[in-house]
Amino acid sequence: MNWKYSLAGLLLLSGTTLAHAETLKTPHWVEFNGKESLDPISPTRFYAANQLIYNRLVRQGEQGQPTASLASSWSANASADIWTFQLRPDVRFHNGKTMTVEDVVYSFNRILDPQRDAPARAALSVIEQVTADADNRITFRLKQPHADLPILLMDYRAKIVPVDFDEDPALMGIGTGPFKLTKFAPRGTSQFDAFTDYWEGQPKLDGMDLIGIPDDNARTQALLAGQIDWSGWNGVNGQQLRLFENNPGFQYDSIPTGDWRGIVFRNDHPALQDPRVRKALKMVLNRQEMVELLFGKAGATISCDNPVWAGDQYRLTQLCEQDIEGARALLNEAGYQDNLTLDIYTSAVDNYFRPMTEIYQRQAALAGIQVNIHTVPASDFWSATWMKKPAFNTAWGQRPADQVMNEIFGGQAQWNESDYNNPAFDRLLSQARQELDKEQRTRLYQQAQAMLTDDSSTLIPFHLNNNRVMRANVSIPAVEHFAIRWHQVDKS
Repeated sequence: MNWKYSLAGLLLLSGTTLAHAETLKTPHWVEFNGKESLDPISPTRFYAANQLIYNRLVRQGEQGQPTASLASSWSANASADIWTFQLRPDVRFHNGKTMTVEDVVYSFNRILDPQRDAPARAALSVIEQVTADADNRITFRLKQPHADLPILLMDYRAKIVPVDFDEDPALMGIGTGPFKLTKFAPRGTSQFDAFTDYWEGQPKLDGMDLIGIPDDNARTQALLAGQIDWSGWNGVNGQQLRLFENNPGFQYDSIPTGDWRGIVFRNDHPALQDPRVRKALKMVLNRQEMVELLFGKAGATISCDNPVWAGDQYRLTQLCEQDIEGARALLNEAGYQDNLTLDIYTSAVDNYFRPMTEIYQRQAALAGIQVNIHTVPASDFWSATWMKKPAFNTAWGQRPADQVMNEIFGGQAQWNESDYNNPAFDRLLSQARQELDKEQRTRLYQQAQAMLTDDSSTLIPFHLNNNRVMRANVSIPAVEHFAIRWHQVDKS
């Protein structure tokens, strides 16, 4: 068994047995190679754990719309530069403390602190000041009008932590979420107990275990062997799904999502500074063929290098057919007559990376582009390869239109993985945020999407349907993972 981490080894390392009668055993990527943080705004945030521990003011509804969480309601002034949020009463932290307006102000001030390396600050930079009053209300004063502030506050990192979170080490991992941490071991098994005082009601599960398994094939084998209860947030690919389809011990659902996988060609690579080359690299792609080879006919939604998913209210509908001759012509103009060579770095950390890269390699060769594929260990990919090599695979979860474009393609964004820098694009996003007329705001966001399709150097062939496989006795709401209500998950 050639796993980077065998599950049995992980359980031995953790030094524990699974004690709960109804504990959901869930795998996670070990995305930061054991450096995962329980601070929700850390660059190495432990995503899977933080989803269980903390809450936001606003969260996704089943259709991706902003719905109440720790804030029960909200409103804006006429110019949408001052927003007021009413807090839900009697919400408790895991240590028994009641959540107050001071905790919310403290949490957002941490995010907005310019001295702190918080990636969420870029997404929420429109906020100038956060204040509280005695009536359990929070006021956000913005630097400029923003008609969709509640959507921004759905950011998965905008979690509420208690006052003195930075100063008191005992508060790390203390939140208001449905599960409370009992053991932290990101490369082994992290354990959580149900929080009986959870504001939405006591969770149905007794607990959850997050088990670190970086390799995708190892996760699939662990599920088949009964060592985990479901495939986790990433799901399984079409080939892996066949292993479970006719097995009565398992069930599955297919959830349309805004998750995407891609190939990034950094703009600071000498060849890619030429926009003709960037465009040619995308024109060689036969997206329909890639989707059918990876998923079958209905496993994903084709995207024209647009990060905004089909369920977003601002999504631009586009067509993008393969054009080999057009790509050859652009490469010839740029001085590459059948001699453009690119190295792409991939990994088994994600089940789509290697196969999609091999499909692209074959398609690009039709235009005289030689792609050399380099596979790196799953445990090293995010820390040593992503954003550090000239070309590499990438994976992103669902985000609203404004956030996904600002966070990944904004000229000054920390996670601008392709080094995309287009002042006209940044201006469009700024104008869209301030536009109070929804029709005009939609037009501006769609212009920005068209610009990315034409000018960026990130291939985004599709948005995923998440094939979530779970054991027959597991019940998880059939919604996109940001909208899962974890207290409703059951295992009977």
